[in-house]
Amino acid sequence: MNAMRVLSTFTAPISPKERERAEQFSRQQATPEKGEQVRLNTLAVSFVNFYLECMGFETHLENSDSWNPVQQTLTDTAALRLKNLGDLECRPVLANTQFIYIPPEVQSSRIGYVIVQIHESFREATILGFVKQVSTESLSIVQLQPLEKLLEYLEDLSQARQAKLSSRSPAVSKNRINLKQWLDNIFEAGWQEISTVLELQIAEPAWRNARNASASRGKKIDLGKQTISQSVVLVVAVNPENSREMNIFVEVHPTSGQTYLPSNLQVSVLDVAGVAVMEASSRNTNKNIQLQFGAESGEYFSVKLALGEAIAIEDFII
Repeated sequence: MNAMRVLSTFTAPISPKERERAEQFSRQQATPEKGEQVRLNTLAVSFVNFYLECMGFETHLENSDSWNPVQQTLTDTAALRLKNLGDLECRPVLANTQFIYIPPEVQSSRIGYVIVQIHESFREATILGFVKQVSTESLSIVQLQPLEKLLEYLEDLSQARQAKLSSRSPAVSKNRINLKQWLDNIFEAGWQEISTVLELQIAEPAWRNARNASASRGKKIDLGKQTISQSVVLVVAVNPENSREMNIFVEVHPTSGQTYLPSNLQVSVLDVAGVAVMEASSRNTNKNIQLQFGAESGEYFSVKLALGEAIAIEDFII
């Protein structure tokens, strides 16, 4: 007989303030169903935010997608942004749930997935566990790793990032794109207004992160595959957090006339040493790929697009 696996969990009350906030976000939605979705997402995110702050991790709750009214309405997001690490998805579930729904739009742009059980009264919640990655819309509860593994994982991510920053090379490519200059409306050749390169209307929600950023541009990238042309549009946007820190949005979209990205397109964010710190890949039905992270003034990074043997790399400096 197999031994029963016991997960370490965390249970605590949900504060009246957070319940009131969830109710407020819920009332802003057009339908009761959407309102309930936003309520549960908000409670899950605020509960994980409380837990991680208690554990010493720095979060940016107000800058998370789940706190953005536009994103609440257009997507099913429960993202919590962690400083310099990325977005952690906090999926809510109710009692006796055996399978957790993971929306397609959050499957390729998160550093991990935390599952939060919201009790029926909305007055208490339990963090059940987490996984690092997902590949389908249905996640079984038995796949969850213990809660202490989440803390170890986030600590490892933080230490790895600090180690890479401390050992980075001083050599800077002359072709690196200076994102600080974008804030002064100085753009390098080849980088165009997003509405131009994507041939979209300004209200198009597919690139809402870039549209709401302080500065953004797009560039058509050719990933020719033998005799077949495979082009995509790389979008990069920046939003200052303070005088030294910026939020970076990297998005990849299909070119005009195409609905989906090429299958098996690999998108990576590289540090100055060329080591991938974030990765995502497309499937047959991906309309876009979105990656978000924080960076400090003077940091270097690159975006690598790979499709089979075809590779394109764009270098940046903050």
